[in-house]
Amino acid sequence: MRDLSGKVAVVTGGASGIGRALAERFAHEGMKIVLADVEEKALADTRDALAASGAQVLAVRTDVSQADQVDELARRTFETFGTAHVICNNAGVSVAGPAWQPSEADYRWVLGVNLWGVIHGIRAFVPRLVAQGEGHVVNTASIAGLISAPGMGPYCATKHAVVALSECLFHDLAIATGGKVKVSVLCPAWVNTRIAESDRNRPAAAPRRERERTEHEQRMESLVHAAVANGIPPQVVADKVLRAIVEERFWILTHGKTKKGVEQRMRGILDDAAAPTNSAVPE
Repeated sequence: MRDLSGKVAVVTGGASGIGRALAERFAHEGMKIVLADVEEKALADTRDALAASGAQVLAVRTDVSQADQVDELARRTFETFGTAHVICNNAGVSVAGPAWQPSEADYRWVLGVNLWGVIHGIRAFVPRLVAQGEGHVVNTASIAGLISAPGMGPYCATKHAVVALSECLFHDLAIATGGKVKVSVLCPAWVNTRIAESDRNRPAAAPRRERERTEHEQRMESLVHAAVANGIPPQVVADKVLRAIVEERFWILTHGKTKKGVEQRMRGILDDAAAPTNSAVPE
């Protein structure tokens, strides 16, 4: 999609981090913006900031884990703008700890936002893109969808699933539209966002369990917070996403060093390694 001016972009998780940077970058290109987020104040603040810059903006509070709310997001998008062109299924949350430790509610929350949010976005928007014969879907996965790390079981599981789903979607759309509707999968490493503060948006059904953290857990949490704080600016990610849309590229890896970890994992698989490579998510 070479010319984005006047086109419509939908961004979930659009009120902060990568989502907000995407919305701002798209607005700079002259696109109309549909913002979706579960965090009402941040959503309103982002809407107002974009509108003040001259962008046409529709903000819809949306919990992407709920099918009916994503359906309503699509309905309002097409009711307001008559179409949509770029769909960024971007909302995400995370919990940390050994794979056996998060509660069932923790798993359901992370799966609901990170994976079902993408599924609902595909189901609600892609048939419309197919019908109009034009569009581009960007699914936010993570480098944690290509390699795995300790303490990130629920998160890695969802992100691996988003990568696989995106690949399947690519092939399905190539058959259904002859490549007129494109797909990209975004796999960033550490980005300076509020992902480590996901608890701020925990639903009542998944309350944080208060318990004493082990020394190892505390150290891991500190490392994650430091890595996020020192991550690349989300605006850098947004620039790379925009370039991928224009160039119609599927893979979007934001950190060159991460390719080595991916290569090591693939080599381990092909060599029938006795154990998976401990590819802790690199910088």
